[in-house]
Amino acid sequence: MLDLPNTSIINGNAIRWGQLGDGPPLITIHGTPFSSQVWRRIVPYLAQYRTVYFFDLAGYGQSEMREGQDVSLAVQNKVLVGLINEWGLRRPDVLAHDFGGATALRGYYLNGLRYGSLTVFDAVALAPWGSPFVQHVREHEAAFSGMPDYMHRALLAAYLQTAAHNPLSADVIELYSAPWLGPVGQPAFYRQIAQMDQTFTDEVQGLYDKMDCPVQVLWGKEDAWIPYEKGEELASTLSGFPCTPVENAGHLVQEDRPEAIVAAVMAQIAQRKPIGQ
Repeated sequence: MLDLPNTSIINGNAIRWGQLGDGPPLITIHGTPFSSQVWRRIVPYLAQYRTVYFFDLAGYGQSEMREGQDVSLAVQNKVLVGLINEWGLRRPDVLAHDFGGATALRGYYLNGLRYGSLTVFDAVALAPWGSPFVQHVREHEAAFSGMPDYMHRALLAAYLQTAAHNPLSADVIELYSAPWLGPVGQPAFYRQIAQMDQTFTDEVQGLYDKMDCPVQVLWGKEDAWIPYEKGEELASTLSGFPCTPVENAGHLVQEDRPEAIVAAVMAQIAQRKPIGQ
């Protein structure tokens, strides 16, 4: 497990974060409905060459969860900006997944953040997105938030499994479920789904262009949430280089093929001279 001993107040949200390693900075940004623990099998390898920063998005994991909280994509890039400023980083390498990809891209195109390199995979970045389940929760958030615990646990476990191509163990299901359980976690789970809005990618998608840093896009070839073709489209737009398919992997590549992520990031950072902090 990754340790997140630090708390920073960013845009009114208590954000939990940690760091590991030494060297130039690298930031990892997780997606939904996960937490920074998706990087637990990846960060230790990268920390041999980089100071790796990891945090839980606003309303996720160990970060603050509260009634009425805005945890949409409109907030997450502001959290990223605030953390980078607090950490005093200059052009960090960035590794981003799912909503983390949207957060990194919004930070770049809307807030002027600049990166040493960007490795992004299975990102929420191009319309259309949002499953029928998401639409249903948006229409009936209160009913889902008030479900009996056993029903919520079963739904959550089934939902998490659809993110992976290979079976998730009971321990992994429990790891990712834990923040979303109980009187605080269960409403928070449906709150973040209810606030999923394509508007926040639509407003930045038209700005996508070649980035001023090395960019690589990876995609789980068996992604059942966002098809591989979206990865090809995103790679062509941001970098002009092909998307790298990750075989035998679904949306949650961190569980299906963590070694593919480590290899990709190591190859990426080896190709450039570190800029540092």
